[in-house]
Amino acid sequence: MTRTNTAYWEGTALIYCGIDWAEKTHDVALVDDAGALVAKRHITDDAVGYQLLLELLAEHGDTEEAPIPVAIETSRGLLVAVLRTGRRKVFAINPLAAARYRDRHSVSRKKSDPGDALVLANILRTDMHVHRPLPQDSDLGRAIAVLARAQQDSLWNRQQLANQLRSLLREYYPAALEAFATWTNGLCRPEARELLKAAPTPSQAARLTRTQLQAAFKRAGRKRGIEVEADRVRDVFRAAWAHQPPLVEEALGKQMLALLIQLEAACTAADQLADAVEEAFPQHPDAEILLSFPGLGIQLAARILAEIGDDQTRFADARGLKAYAGSSPITRASGKKSTITRRWVKNDRLNHAGYLWAFASLRPSTGANAHYRRRREHGDWHAAAQRNLFNRMIGQLYHCLRHRKLFDEHTAFPAELAAAA
Repeated sequence: MTRTNTAYWEGTALIYCGIDWAEKTHDVALVDDAGALVAKRHITDDAVGYQLLLELLAEHGDTEEAPIPVAIETSRGLLVAVLRTGRRKVFAINPLAAARYRDRHSVSRKKSDPGDALVLANILRTDMHVHRPLPQDSDLGRAIAVLARAQQDSLWNRQQLANQLRSLLREYYPAALEAFATWTNGLCRPEARELLKAAPTPSQAARLTRTQLQAAFKRAGRKRGIEVEADRVRDVFRAAWAHQPPLVEEALGKQMLALLIQLEAACTAADQLADAVEEAFPQHPDAEILLSFPGLGIQLAARILAEIGDDQTRFADARGLKAYAGSSPITRASGKKSTITRRWVKNDRLNHAGYLWAFASLRPSTGANAHYRRRREHGDWHAAAQRNLFNRMIGQLYHCLRHRKLFDEHTAFPAELAAAA
């Protein structure tokens, strides 16, 4: 017998591993190519348990050259990190897919953790060719993915808190919203947060002097236009506004200060994570190619790299990447009926970054702008035209990454540039 790249021959049987993971303990099952249970083990979620798992795999033929493939219902955590060492293929099985496979083994709808581990092992035994192993991204690529996703989450969290604060201010403090309306990012600005701390209620804001307002701007780090902005904000605060009863207004002010503390922390986290991305992303070999594309800055390019990874074998062709990003349409055909719609099953983070990328590319790229305008003239709505442009741009990104080339406007949009000229 000879070894294969996907599993290990133990005597005359291939071995497959399934792990039903939990917070404190995990159930492990090993099956051969006939579906017979070879071994099972209940391990703890610590270094001792991980060592027992590796020893169990080694007992049944796991080697560096021919590791046993493993199926598990997660792609994150220390257990997955331990399993991904070396050349071992780890398959992250969707829990919904695993639940469907469970019905193939029992119609009584019974469920147990050891049984789920057995189901996962049998998924690899029967259908490993239709499931994808976790990509073999570099450590730097995975580190950038952690930072980029965390930075994106911090921005979403910051915006959520800002929306909550805005909703609260509308109840008793509309003067603050009016004063901050001309500023980009409004309530997330350091000046806005400093003024709210200095005057948590509209009654206190109306009593602020010009000197106090200028001092608040300086504490927020503002360098220019302090006098002009202080006078403008002072006029807004002292205008005629409706007020809540004094006791209610004071209570709402205390609630606002508590929410402001959370917003301060979210803003600080977003800024720190953005700095970490700025430091890590330029070190990656693919950074120069990504940044050569119009509309991509360091933060947005890092988000795209975080989702597509740097494993060149992850996607067989550009069509696979487009489907993963949700930019290409999907066809549903049954009998004589056929419909073409947008994809709903996709990588939401990559799709969100692609929408921002397509929008940002319209100004610096003549070809991208012409392509977008042509789609609008053909009847596409704004979102559909943006999605079509993203579909084309990410296909070009796949080509550039595969052939190690920088983006070239004339190669990417020859027809659009000729028509625009």
